[in-house]
Amino acid sequence: MPTPKKLSHLDATGTATMVNVGEKAVIFRRATASGRLLCAPATIRLLKKQALPKGDVLGVARIAGIQAAKRTADLIPLCHPLPLHQIQIDFKVSIRAIEISCTVETEAKTGVEMEALTGVSVAALTLYDMCKAVDKKMQISDVRVVEKIKR
Repeated sequence: MPTPKKLSHLDATGTATMVNVGEKAVIFRRATASGRLLCAPATIRLLKKQALPKGDVLGVARIAGIQAAKRTADLIPLCHPLPLHQIQIDFKVSIRAIEISCTVETEAKTGVEMEALTGVSVAALTLYDMCKAVDKKMQISDVRVVEKIKR
């Protein structure tokens, strides 16, 4: 079993601290996260017909995910505020699920994985909120980083 790396957010005494990125170079960074909302087929049919009680479910979830990615440093205590150049939220609707993808780009001293994960998570929560009136058994699953690029 490999030796675990030292946790970057802990100092020598184990106190949580913000990582100092002052010496790092500003470079292009992109991260993509994905997740899914598992739904009943009847919920998906209503979504496709735009017949859910709360209206434009995907449109609202897209805006919520974008807003959340922009506010990540306000939500996650040790994240650095970043100048985000692009946030893209995409959905792929299948018979039993809504696949959610969030890609975030910046030029900064630290990565944007947390922004991508936050965007996906809040988009999924928004979908859940907007569909819960018709589907009590939905599940949010598989939220993860699927790509991280720096150059």
